[in-house]
Amino acid sequence: MKILGAAIGSCVHVAGVLRFLNLAEEEGHDTVFLGPATPIDELIAQVKKHDPDIVGVSYRLTTASAARLLDNLKGAVTENGLETKRWILGCTAQIEPIAEETRLFEEIFTGYSTDENTLEYLRGRTDMQPEEKNPQDLVTRLAIRSPMPLIRHHFGLPSVEETINGVAKIAEASVLDVISIGPDQNAQESFFRPAEMNESLEGDGGVPLREIEELRRLFEASRRGNYPLLRCYSGTRDLISWAQLLKETINNAWCATPLLWYSELDGRSKRPLEEAITENQENYRWHTKHDIPVEINEPHHWSLRSAHDTIAVAMAYLSAYNAKAAGVRHYVAQYMLNTPLGTSPKMDLAKMLAKIELVESLHDHNFLSIRQVRPGLFSYPPDLDMGMGQLAASVYTGMQLNPHIVHVVGFCEADHVATAEEVIQSCKIARRVIHDCLLGTSNPLDDKEISSRKNELVKEAKLLIASIHSLGDETAKDPLIEPKTYVRAVKKGVLDAPHLRNNPTAKGQLRTLMIRGACLAVDPDTNAPTDELSRLKQLGLKLPRKQATSILHPK
Repeated sequence: MKILGAAIGSCVHVAGVLRFLNLAEEEGHDTVFLGPATPIDELIAQVKKHDPDIVGVSYRLTTASAARLLDNLKGAVTENGLETKRWILGCTAQIEPIAEETRLFEEIFTGYSTDENTLEYLRGRTDMQPEEKNPQDLVTRLAIRSPMPLIRHHFGLPSVEETINGVAKIAEASVLDVISIGPDQNAQESFFRPAEMNESLEGDGGVPLREIEELRRLFEASRRGNYPLLRCYSGTRDLISWAQLLKETINNAWCATPLLWYSELDGRSKRPLEEAITENQENYRWHTKHDIPVEINEPHHWSLRSAHDTIAVAMAYLSAYNAKAAGVRHYVAQYMLNTPLGTSPKMDLAKMLAKIELVESLHDHNFLSIRQVRPGLFSYPPDLDMGMGQLAASVYTGMQLNPHIVHVVGFCEADHVATAEEVIQSCKIARRVIHDCLLGTSNPLDDKEISSRKNELVKEAKLLIASIHSLGDETAKDPLIEPKTYVRAVKKGVLDAPHLRNNPTAKGQLRTLMIRGACLAVDPDTNAPTDELSRLKQLGLKLPRKQATSILHPK
C-alpha cells in the first residue's frame, strides 16, 4: 500500500506521523511525508497527485481549533470526491471525540496508542473478531505480536471471587497477553485429594481453587478485552490429572514443571526425588502428545537457593535437553534475572547469555526454544516506589536478551500479593520500558567483561554436564534423561546449593559467595573462589573421559 502522512493546519508536531510512517515502511509499505503545518488545500492537491491508499493526518493543538480544522478537512474531502480514500488521524485524547463526530476517519490514534496498535492496523487486524484478533495459542500469538514480546503476569488472590473479578479487570485493560493463575499450596498439592488438605492454610500462596467449575469461571472472566491466554501452575503432584484438567477448563497456554524440584528436595511436595523426576518427565511427554508447549522451570530454583552460576547454566541446558528428549517442539526457556540477590546486571547478562548459547545449541526443525525473561522476586524492596524502579530496571536488562515473552513481576510483590489494579500498573511500567528498548539497545556481547564471563560459564557448565553424565548407569542409553543419574548427582553434591544444608536428600555442603556481582563456588575453609574442575575433584568425582562437547552433541 501507499500511505501519505502530514501534520495539518498550524500543527508542527511530526514525531507521531514519522513514527507511523517508519513502522509502515518496516511492514513493506510505500510512504510519502508532506511535513509540518500542511494547509488543507495543499494536502488535497498532494493526495490527488500521489493517489495513496491511506491518508494519515495529525493535529495535536487545541480542541477549539481542531473542531474548525477537521470540519474544513471533511468539507474539502467531500468536495473533491476523496471520501473513498482511507483516512486516519493522530491527535490528543481530548481531540478524539471531536474527530469521531466527523465520521471521516476509519482509525484514530492518540498519545495512548502504542506501536502495537499501529502494527495491528497496518496488518489489517483491527476489525477481526476478538478471538481471531487475539490468537488463543502461544506460538500464533507470538507471531502476531512480533516484534513486541508477549507480557505475562502471575495472579492469584486468597479469594476465588476476588480472583475471578480481577481476571476480568486485567483482561479488559488489555495490557498483557498471558495471565498465570497461581493456586494456593493446598490446591497445587492436593486438589485431587481434598481429604489431605490443611484448611488452616487456605489461600496461602495463591487462590484456593477447590472445584473444577472455578477454573471454568476464571476462563470465562478472561473472555473480554484482548482475550489473554490463561495458564496455571501445574501442581506439585498428580501432574497428569492437573494437565488434563487445565487443558479442558482454561486451554492452558503452556505447562511449567521443574525437573528435580517440587519434591522432597524443597518440601513443596512429599514425592521422593526419583519419583518426582519420573513424574515430571511423564508430564512433558503428555503435553508433547497434546501439542502444548512446555516450560521446565528448573535452573532458577538452584539460583534461588544460592547455587553458583555454573549449576544454573548447566541445568538450563539439561532442562532443555530433557524437554527435547520428551519430544517437546516448542520449549519455553525461562531466564530469571537478579538471582541470587546481589547479581550485577553485567554478570546477569553473562549468565543468561551462557544459558541461551547452550539451550539454543539444541535447536533444529523439531525443537525450538522461546526466550522468556523475568525479574527475580528477591530483588524487590518492600518500598513500593523503589519496587517500581526495580521492575523497570529488571525489564530493561532482560530486553537486552531479545526475549519473546516478558514475565512481569508486580512492583508490590515484596510487600503484598498484587491486586488486579497493581498487575495492570506493573504491566504498563514494563510496556513503556519495552517500547523504548525496541528502538534499540546495545549488544551485551560487545562488553568484554560480559563476553569473557559468558565463555567461562559455558566451559564450566559443559564440564559439569559431562560429570553428571558420568554418574549414569553403564547400561543407560542416555544418562542425562535417567532419574537415577540426577539422584546420584544430588547425593554426591555434584548438584548442590547452600540452602540444602541439613537436607537428608542432598549433600548440602556447597558454599558460595557473591563476588563482583557473580555467584561463585568457594572453598569452605578459606572462602577463596574455586573453579568447577577443582570443586568436582574435591567431591572425589572421577572426571569423565568423554569430552564434554561429544556429550552435549552426540552423533
